[in-house]
Amino acid sequence: MRDTKAIKNSDGSAGVDTVYQTIPAFKLLNQDSVYITNEHFKNKIYIADFFFTSCNTICPIMHRNLKKIYGKFADNPDVMFLSHTIDFKYDTPSRLKTYARKLGVDGPKWQFVYGPKDTVYGLATKSYLVSVEADSTDKQGYVHQGYLVLIDKDRRIRGAYDGTNPEQVAQLEKDIPVLLAEDKK
Repeated sequence: MRDTKAIKNSDGSAGVDTVYQTIPAFKLLNQDSVYITNEHFKNKIYIADFFFTSCNTICPIMHRNLKKIYGKFADNPDVMFLSHTIDFKYDTPSRLKTYARKLGVDGPKWQFVYGPKDTVYGLATKSYLVSVEADSTDKQGYVHQGYLVLIDKDRRIRGAYDGTNPEQVAQLEKDIPVLLAEDKK
């Protein structure tokens, strides 16, 4: 998620700077069959995750926990949510819309997105650093990590939290205001 690099300070002394993993530009269809890009999240922080609508193991737990955070930040225009489906065969935008409604989410604050397998899986593994894969040996056909990934206003990863672990979800909830305040300095 982050690395360090040697830098030269303004006074000529050596120092260390933090280098964060940055999310690249993307273009995916949302639950309303509208293209969503990174521009929709410009000057916002957001929580990203990877799921599939027919999942009956970790996804319902992740989204129940994320829905609580969504509720706490519903009135904050600087916080958004982005859920990427990994089921490129089944989870069409209309299915994502049905899923969002069932979850009790409507409107632009929480985007559910769909895209080609290579695009979504590439974003997951290379950009968000979350493991996802189609797996014919798994009864549901997919294996993925249940991480909720906190992204800052500069599209940098600032934290990853196990969305099924109450302590880590609570930490995510605490880290959001810290990140919002950081931007105000």
